[in-house]
Amino acid sequence: MQPSSKMGLSIPFLIITGFFISFLLITNVVAGRLVQLGGMTLTADLFLFPLTYIFGDVLTEVYGFRKARLAIWLGFAANFIMALVFILVISLPSPSFWEHEAAYRTVLGFAPRIVLASLIAYFAGEFSNSVVLSRLKIATRGRWLWTRTIGSTLIGQGIDTTVFMSIAFVGLYSTDIFMGMVLVQYGWKVAYEVLATPVTYAVIGYLKRSEGLDTYDYDVDYNPFRLN
Repeated sequence: MQPSSKMGLSIPFLIITGFFISFLLITNVVAGRLVQLGGMTLTADLFLFPLTYIFGDVLTEVYGFRKARLAIWLGFAANFIMALVFILVISLPSPSFWEHEAAYRTVLGFAPRIVLASLIAYFAGEFSNSVVLSRLKIATRGRWLWTRTIGSTLIGQGIDTTVFMSIAFVGLYSTDIFMGMVLVQYGWKVAYEVLATPVTYAVIGYLKRSEGLDTYDYDVDYNPFRLN
């Protein structure tokens, strides 16, 4: 299959991008919920957030960095707009008879540091993941897909987890608890990606065949602030 530079937005690309953005928004809503599983303290977004990296892998591997960059920016914009809407709605006065104001604010009242942490971590993590996978594909000449899906996750999720946890939670918990949360979350995300490798292989293989694409990012500008 020849490298392709085709830039049209196909239906499969739009579907994957839609799921990518949907899971991103859902995970940012539930991220503030802590879950206790055995001796592990996790944030609830861990059950869905790793899927955004899997979708990112699929987009970069099949469609190339340029289209993945577009999807990442669409996700960033959607996340930013969602946060602004929640902040605006919560700032509006509620009637005195409404009994759920406190609960509503607890769930959707994003603290500024959580919003900032989410946006910065997402930007740094997703672009790192996409760039690493793209460059590894060229380095390996398209062989050993697992090396780039897992390798890019090790770096992307490492950056994402470290940045988010540092901005959002540092100083709120003891050092032992904080470091435990960081290590558990990172380990969970990487394990998730490894276990999902057969599914990732199947989806990528299907898309390459159905789309007739196997994009190699030769001479691509990896500047994240370009949209084409």
